[in-house]
Amino acid sequence: MNHTDRPVWMRIVAAVGVALWATAATAHPGGHGGESPFGRRPIGGEGKRTPIRLVAAPRAGKGLADVAIAEAFAAFEKLEAIQTRRDADFFYVEGLGVPDHPLMIGIRAWQQQVPLPQPYVGDNAWRIPLEPVPAAKPASAKNRFLRGAIALAVNGIPIFNPLNNRGEDAFAIGELDDYGGHCGRADDYHYHLAPVHLEAQVGKGKPIAWALDGYPIYGFTEPDGSPVTGLDALNGHEDAAGNYHYHATKQYPYLNGGFHGEVTERDGQVDPQPEARPVREARSPLRGATIVGFEATGDSARLLTYEIGGRKGTVAYAYEADGSATFTYTEPTGKKTEETVRPRGRRPGGGGAGGGGGERGGRQPPPERIDRDGRRPPPPLRDPPPRDPPSARRPRPEPGTGGEATRGKRSAARGLLAVSSGAIDDEGRLKAEFTCDGDGISPPIRWEAGPAGTKEYALVLWHEAPDRLKTYWVVHGIPADVTEIPKGNPGVGTIGRNDKGRAEYDPMCSRGPGVKTYHVTLYALSAKPKLPSEGATREQLLAAIRGLTLAEETLSFDYERGEKE
Repeated sequence: MNHTDRPVWMRIVAAVGVALWATAATAHPGGHGGESPFGRRPIGGEGKRTPIRLVAAPRAGKGLADVAIAEAFAAFEKLEAIQTRRDADFFYVEGLGVPDHPLMIGIRAWQQQVPLPQPYVGDNAWRIPLEPVPAAKPASAKNRFLRGAIALAVNGIPIFNPLNNRGEDAFAIGELDDYGGHCGRADDYHYHLAPVHLEAQVGKGKPIAWALDGYPIYGFTEPDGSPVTGLDALNGHEDAAGNYHYHATKQYPYLNGGFHGEVTERDGQVDPQPEARPVREARSPLRGATIVGFEATGDSARLLTYEIGGRKGTVAYAYEADGSATFTYTEPTGKKTEETVRPRGRRPGGGGAGGGGGERGGRQPPPERIDRDGRRPPPPLRDPPPRDPPSARRPRPEPGTGGEATRGKRSAARGLLAVSSGAIDDEGRLKAEFTCDGDGISPPIRWEAGPAGTKEYALVLWHEAPDRLKTYWVVHGIPADVTEIPKGNPGVGTIGRNDKGRAEYDPMCSRGPGVKTYHVTLYALSAKPKLPSEGATREQLLAAIRGLTLAEETLSFDYERGEKE
């Protein structure tokens, strides 16, 4: 199948990225109405829906390893909600990330996010190992894997840890709707509970999801209908034939409580996995709000209704073919405000982790660049997507911006500023000298001169932690004729304030397990921004340089805490 033979919605994604919203409604086959299996009130009818029409993917020859998983997802492929493919090692699932059942209703702790389609396609598709490998030491998800998905429902909707990124039970504190889902900070819808309602489509006793370690997740009973007994700490056990699987439960951990199989953990999540694509800044929680309605008001328009103290407010939003979206916020007092977000110009890279922050003005790549690495559109669905080794992956740009991103090692795909650092070794890791394992001095940073009209530069070193974005180093007021910050930063520019409120470099000193990824973003500015003389915070800097940025590039590196405490 060539590229032009791909389903309509796939071609829309390839053509305009998340601008697919304008021609694909946010509701498509993937669920049903009814009563929540977790004891919530019955659910009302759905709003108007315009299902996306697909063509089923051609199937490769089935091997014994992938028959079960292919059959599990087949019901929703027939409903034209997802598309699948496989190679020798992985089963891939593509979709838009928005289910067909009523959304958002019942949420009592709301962070003002709404469901937007996500381009989980091509190189940004979900992947599940066909031959799971039991881990020598199974990993619990309690207070780990708090970012990103831990499983994928058979309707193509990601399932996150039941604990939110603060380690709280998202269901218990009222963050979830009547189907156990909500939207992350990237306006990406996902579940936090096992979607047992999907048994209505796949059949009782069939898998309802697949953990990202490659093991299936069943409902509240065994496949033969008998009661579930003998679950381990991860909510799983082996059947009589020795096949391991997980189960849904009505108490924590609700689904797989970790991973019986091998997974790679990076930055608090299973790696690799798809990235959601935010187009606006993440908003703050709205205290006391309960979502009471969500409906389609047009093919590309939605209306969310919430209530505070008996008075209602709404969020109305609509999308355009060029990828822009307009939001109208009507508060219970009657006050209205509008926000329009637009994809930026031709900038490679982009994409933010599910649940991550967004940005005003969008950060989508141009039409021909739909994948998270800024490459050409992926190959036809019969071919497996190419995967870069971890040391060569291109990270997301600095949230709130949208610029070029590169890894620590130099490569042919360099941005205009060609940011580099001698503090990063050949494996893309920050040397101990620049962390709390060593002397903790600031790293040397080099770059090529910015475009014509550059008046000065600014720099931010940051990391996206499970609970928030952290800032370690801010430097602004760097003269236009300077293209290097030496080790220890002897007098270059003005040192801004890190998250500790100090005008200094805060060395990496990770407390959590595993490798973490950090980013240095450099900005070439057309004018001197208005900033506090004593040093600006990252937030103050980004607000001041909006509209002044001629070019930007992000250099990323890894760090894993050594034995030294």
